[in-house]
Parts: sequence; structure tokens; C-alpha cells
Amino acid sequence: MSSGYMYILECSDGSYYVGSTCHLERRLAQHQNGEGANYTKSRLPVKLVYFEEFPDVAQAFYREKQVQGWGRKKREALIWGRQDQLPDLAKKYSLRVESTPQDQTPGT
Repeated sequence: MSSGYMYILECSDGSYYVGSTCHLERRLAQHQNGEGANYTKSRLPVKLVYFEEFPDVAQAFYREKQVQGWGRKKREALIWGRQDQLPDLAKKYSLRVESTPQDQTPGT
């Protein structure tokens, strides 16, 4: 069984792309050559800023989906090694979502 990787790329426009693969170096080369995701094709060059290794690609894919749901500040805390900030950033996001008005239709 091969390892899997969850990775974060910083694109030329400063945005982040989160992906997963079982061959990290090959996948990075694909992104740089414009053969990666559509998102990164128009934002070259990209730079690997973070990765995690897992026993298999299924676990890496699960982690990818988790991190894709995070906001920029939470991703940056992960990238910069500030894991202690992650719980607080999750709470702040949760409070914003809960305070958003639901089911409001103009004119009702």
C-alpha cells in the first residue's frame, strides 16, 4: 500500500489550493506544467506551502475535504504551524454562520 498526501499550494494570486495525491512530487510537477486542476492552471506558478503524509490516499482525500471547508485564516494557521489557533478559528467561523439570517426572502 502506498502513502497518500494532502497538500496546500499557494497560487500566484495569493489564493490557496488544497489537494490530495499518492505521488506528491509528480502531482506538483503536473500543477506547475498546467496539467493539474483547472483552478491552478490560470494561477501559475504555484508553490507548495504545506503537506501531510497519510498511510493511504483515502485518508489524505478525507483530510483534503476537511481542509477545503476551512477559511483562509484557518488554513494559514495550519500552514504556519499554529495548530493551537485552529479551535478558536473554528469557533469564530461557527459563530458567523450561526448569526447569518436564514430563510429571508425580500418582500415577505
